[in-house]
Amino acid sequence: MKEIINYILNDLGAHVFLPMIMIIVGLIVRMKFKDAFSSALTLGVAFLGMGMVLGFMFNSIGPASESFVRNTGLQLNAIDTGWSPLASVAWGWPYAFFLFPIQIGINIIMLATKQTNTLNVDLWNVWNKILTAVFVTAISGSVIAGLVVGAIEVYFELKNSDLTQAEVYKITKIPGVACPHSMALFNVIVYPFDLLLRKIPFFNRQLDAEHLKDKIGIFAENHVMGFIVGILIGIFARYDVSQILTLGVQAATALRIFPMVAKLFMEALAPISDAASEFMKKRFPGREFYIGLDWPFLAGSSELWVTTIILVPITILFAVILPGNNVLPFGGIINICIAVPLLIVTGGNLLRMIVIGIITTPIFLYVGTYFAPTITELARKVGTVEIPANSMITWSSMEAPVFRFVWSYASGVMKGNFMGVIFLVIWLALWVFYVKGMKKRREEELKAEMAET
Repeated sequence: MKEIINYILNDLGAHVFLPMIMIIVGLIVRMKFKDAFSSALTLGVAFLGMGMVLGFMFNSIGPASESFVRNTGLQLNAIDTGWSPLASVAWGWPYAFFLFPIQIGINIIMLATKQTNTLNVDLWNVWNKILTAVFVTAISGSVIAGLVVGAIEVYFELKNSDLTQAEVYKITKIPGVACPHSMALFNVIVYPFDLLLRKIPFFNRQLDAEHLKDKIGIFAENHVMGFIVGILIGIFARYDVSQILTLGVQAATALRIFPMVAKLFMEALAPISDAASEFMKKRFPGREFYIGLDWPFLAGSSELWVTTIILVPITILFAVILPGNNVLPFGGIINICIAVPLLIVTGGNLLRMIVIGIITTPIFLYVGTYFAPTITELARKVGTVEIPANSMITWSSMEAPVFRFVWSYASGVMKGNFMGVIFLVIWLALWVFYVKGMKKRREEELKAEMAET
């Protein structure tokens, strides 16, 4: 099983394996082979294209951010290496492959018992569950506890996927698609702040890229916003004039191309989604099913990227001034894991996204500081990452930071640490509050839509 999984992950990749899965799904729901093949291939093109644009942007903004960090003279010994080393730590865990059948089995059971309407085909991000299991095992000393919490994460991801599908559709306009990614569990923390800001008229007005165009014209165009933010990052990095202008054009290019590539997801998924919907309606009247995908199909949102780039200097500033922070922002400085939850919960309201992003960014740094010793010890055991003496590694933009911290800390009860149970109870209370609030919000939106009709 491990060899098969490694072949799928390392040799085929998402842009090859996922289209294969989609062809099978298409044929099951009675699509013609030529239509299923065309849609699936377009999906592969969309994933590969989005990966290319993401890589282009990270390779442009990343070095500028690193230069910015160096220029601050920060002396912090927990180096942010980004997600790749943590993925290697996760896959180096001897029990990692168990999370594949666990995720698939839970998904099937929840579909059969009507606990979810999401079929999660995003098998690559099972490593997120593995990483959570690794943390829990390291802190609790129990492999069983690690696997159980990994399974619990699968459950919450699927429930959250159903809960936010309507918001995801409003953002992407892609029918029948949901986001069961672990990063969306940070919605639980974002929601109370969004609810509070919505009660303040200044923050409650609609403010997204489209509305900005009506207010400030050309300065709200994707490429112009990208150019301006790129110029500012270049200035912070102390680049020379040519480098600053080049970075501005690179950022403009990325923000201009993102929506173009995102349209490929709609082109690919709409036919499969429509066919699946018709197939399910005939066999399961009254039920609605969604296809769960990785987050990049949301990447066509300009608000996501503007918020992400604006938070780069904010993150570095917090690294300097926050007492107790030990994280040197570096590899994860472009924090997608905060931007996606902000996008979903606020509905793309740019002002609220930026404000809540500023408020919650310290959480990522503190969680990165908390896990740094554990990550460093695990990385040294696995041997896939070389770590200098007297240094640690961590991840400043960890997916689902609060979920991982709370459940890992709570697992310490197995060693007599009961404080974590209090944090767990608080998180579960916030989850219930979030679920009720999002359901109520959706009901109010439906009533408003019916009234307009």
